[in-house]
Amino acid sequence: MQAYQEYFFCSFISACLAKTETITPIDKYVIDCVKRLRLEKQLGQEAIAGMIGVHRTFITNAEAYRQRAKYNLTHINALAFYLDISPQDFLPKVAIDPRFDTQEEEVIKTRKYKKG
Repeated sequence: MQAYQEYFFCSFISACLAKTETITPIDKYVIDCVKRLRLEKQLGQEAIAGMIGVHRTFITNAEAYRQRAKYNLTHINALAFYLDISPQDFLPKVAIDPRFDTQEEEVIKTRKYKKG
């Protein structure tokens, strides 16, 4: 019975986390940028993982959006170093409005909203 309760509890917690896990527009932008550069330079996820000192599954999870894995500034700096580019190349030229979630229609609203 205890094994069942532990399984149920873990499943419940996982389901709750899955529902509340979101990715911000800036996180999505950075993840998309890393993936685009990875593909342009014909690098595998394993190579990117080695550059930033994480396991390949971290890269897989980051690229899946719905996982908790996200790049931090240390990752960005390491990637910039190894790819011989500036850390600024991973960020948008202008700030992304943080008030909207990652739903596509919400991101589109950021272009229509006037700053007040």
